Amino acid sequence: MNDIKWAIITGADGGMGTEITRAVAKAGYQVIMACYNPQKAETVRACLIEETGNPNLEVMALDLASMQSVASFADRILERNLPVSLLMNNAGTMETGLHITVDGFERTVSVNYVGPYLLTRKLIPAMVRGARIVNMVSCTYAIGRIELPDFFHRGKVGEFWRIPVYSNTKLALLLFTIELSKLLRDKGITVNAADPGIVSTNIITMHKWFDPLTDIFFRPFIRKPAQGASTAIGLLLDEKEAGVTGQLYASNRRKELSDKYVHHVQRELLWEVTERSLARWISS
Repeated sequence: MNDIKWAIITGADGGMGTEITRAVAKAGYQVIMACYNPQKAETVRACLIEETGNPNLEVMALDLASMQSVASFADRILERNLPVSLLMNNAGTMETGLHITVDGFERTVSVNYVGPYLLTRKLIPAMVRGARIVNMVSCTYAIGRIELPDFFHRGKVGEFWRIPVYSNTKLALLLFTIELSKLLRDKGITVNAADPGIVSTNIITMHKWFDPLTDIFFRPFIRKPAQGASTAIGLLLDEKEAGVTGQLYASNRRKELSDKYVHHVQRELLWEVTERSLARWISS
């Protein structure tokens, strides 16, 4: 069992998720494809097995908008005593309206930040020394603002607007990356963030009248999923990135973060509030 390398990839059936899963499978890992829609994921799984020649791909249902789903998923991994070497928090959403989950979180916040936070926290005991955690962020973190407690329950102060809410979640995930990297350094587990750039995926569909125009005039000039996924793939698999932790990478290069983010005034407070919000699921 100890010679087997396990990887967990959320949103493994999406555009970038499929590319990441393909690369990790080719590298010889046993892959857990953690997906919201298992039926769709099974189709992707079958294609990837044929393409990579790696039969060790497994689909497991995971709904990041449900903390019970996240906790149950993590518990199943722990019960199986899987030695996890890679955790790729790739899944994300950009909701077009205000939707509150059964747990009381705004849905974008739940899927992009709270769910990945809980998943990662619960899986730490399963991770081997040398394990790598990669969180998919976005260049929009630069316009993010964390306004507590509204962030958790509405995404932002005031009227809902999808782009600022999305940006806020990516800033929160970046701050989580930095804070967690410090806590796990002594365990030999690295935690980094990948910025894929602007990528042609379903997440940029706004369900508005101008979407067909966007497809014609915008999509051809932005990154394909394989290009967007390459930075995360490098952080997961490249030997030269072994030991690197607490960093943000974009376009396959380390991006220097200003003190505004490295020593963000709310980094520790956000951790504390998130821990309290998730306490019953973390301890279950």
